[in-house]
Amino acid sequence: MLSQIAHIIDRKSSNRVLTRLRALLRSNEFYLIPLALVVGVVCGAIVTLMSEVAQIAHVLIYGIPIDVRLSANDYVNPVIALIAPATGGLLLGVMEWLRRRWKIASAVDPIEANALRGGRLSLRDSMVVSGQTLVSNGCGASVGLEAGYTQIGSGAASLLGQVLNLRRNDLRLIVGCGAAGAIAAAFGAPITGAFYACELIVGVYSVGSAAPILAASLSAALTAQYLGGAPYSLEVPHVNSVGLEQYLALIALALISASIGIAVMRSSVWFERVFAHPKLPIWIRPVIGGLCVGGLAIITPQVLGAGHGAMVLDLHREMAISFIAMALALKVVACLISLSSGFRGGLFFASLFVGSLLGKFYAAVLLASGLDITVDPLVSMLTGMATMGVAVVGGPLTMSFLVLEMTRSVDVTAVVLAGCIVTSIFVRFMFGHSFSTWRLHLRGETIRSANDVGWLRNLTVERMMRTDVGKVPTTTTIAACRREFVLGSRPAVVVVNNSDDYCGLVLLPELFSGELDSIADEIQVVELARYTDVSLLPEMNVKTAMKIFDDAEAEILAVLESENSRKVIGFLTESYTRRRYVDEIDQATRGVLGALS
Repeated sequence: MLSQIAHIIDRKSSNRVLTRLRALLRSNEFYLIPLALVVGVVCGAIVTLMSEVAQIAHVLIYGIPIDVRLSANDYVNPVIALIAPATGGLLLGVMEWLRRRWKIASAVDPIEANALRGGRLSLRDSMVVSGQTLVSNGCGASVGLEAGYTQIGSGAASLLGQVLNLRRNDLRLIVGCGAAGAIAAAFGAPITGAFYACELIVGVYSVGSAAPILAASLSAALTAQYLGGAPYSLEVPHVNSVGLEQYLALIALALISASIGIAVMRSSVWFERVFAHPKLPIWIRPVIGGLCVGGLAIITPQVLGAGHGAMVLDLHREMAISFIAMALALKVVACLISLSSGFRGGLFFASLFVGSLLGKFYAAVLLASGLDITVDPLVSMLTGMATMGVAVVGGPLTMSFLVLEMTRSVDVTAVVLAGCIVTSIFVRFMFGHSFSTWRLHLRGETIRSANDVGWLRNLTVERMMRTDVGKVPTTTTIAACRREFVLGSRPAVVVVNNSDDYCGLVLLPELFSGELDSIADEIQVVELARYTDVSLLPEMNVKTAMKIFDDAEAEILAVLESENSRKVIGFLTESYTRRRYVDEIDQATRGVLGALS
């Protein structure tokens, strides 16, 4: 009995503390900074743990030294190269088969969560996705762990935010902190992590969000460094200065990167169609993909994993043009096969590796061409790396600051930033998607960034409409209708037939027009009905409703029960719809200047 009383007291005490903490976080955005620091520490620890588990898997499966990256090996056992990815693919295939059999919804990624769901992520789903990413990378599939890092980091941050009952903008911000911490810990680059969150997860550069995101990035990077070092750390000790004569050549490289990035994203549809063939069972698709990747790995192990080891290896060594071209092509194909067949993972680092190979190839071709144009191979690799990252992942400032934190060279970063901007503009104009939003587009989503558009879907006609509908039969005269409804009592009256089906709207100002006084007892009200073929449905969002108002040039419209029913359940005015739309836009964008309260 005493223990039960003590338990109740402890629970009430903890609830009281939690309530006070929630009130504190809501009172001032400054208190989000300590929360962001906690998120960063958690992300740093998770990233370190996942990277160590993946490396141990590579050591045990492929028999490589503990201090050597998988893609940096000159040779892998052909039998293991075929069996390992296929076995990992079988495990993932069975998991996907079970998910579909049990009708479990697909996991939501941080971009989709922040764009459509106000930052709400399921930690369970995030753990599953991160586990699948670990299996994919651990068995050697051509994907990176960064997708798993950001998924679990954002999922943990979202859970913490939901427990603390954060407001929509604050929850989206904390999810951004989780993603920032994950990338910062992975690359040992806190500024890169911060801009990754701003550009790709939160969707805006906000005065109010800068401090929490940077705090999370710094704490995550320091935690990862303390626990053993960033798994994707890249450092270039010395880079030559870049002359103005190289700018045009490197801008041309940026355009080439953009074109290849678009081609890769578009070709992903073809690869997915091949693996989505109805004669191929769900569970066998990743097995076939694993065998294909293993076959490519026999040619060159550089296609395995994210490519971090291969990239570090290739930065400073001499390579034949033919080998560079082969490695580049095989890596792109391996990445597309891995993702299309069902492996989980990201293309963040893979795109950086492909871009570095492209830059090295570009510099070698210019040198061999005999033209009076030369570029520093290392600068060309860094430019190709960043611009390909922008083309596939997005985030021009993210990639530029990654180069800055790698090289500590403002000179090189300036030309890389110019190339990234050119790439971003070109891809946006010619294609309009990053790889993440392109895959969402293929699933039927229409988002192009993490900007918060979820409120558009939540603000439906059903939420805005009035239900106090005034109805009159079609046979009612104008005089009888005037006696039933007083001028000013409502904006319009709905006209219905004997089956209570919608037949049109009569505006009250028109009903009480003085021109009708002499014939009010003779004319039926249906003669004044408008918008007989135009109406709204309760599930329509505010944007769709406004378009219908514009097309019909209507001030008020009836809301029908469904597409197959003509029963009237409410009405909505154009003025109220636009006012709600403006109010929601103001609330959604208030965080841009730091006014989160």
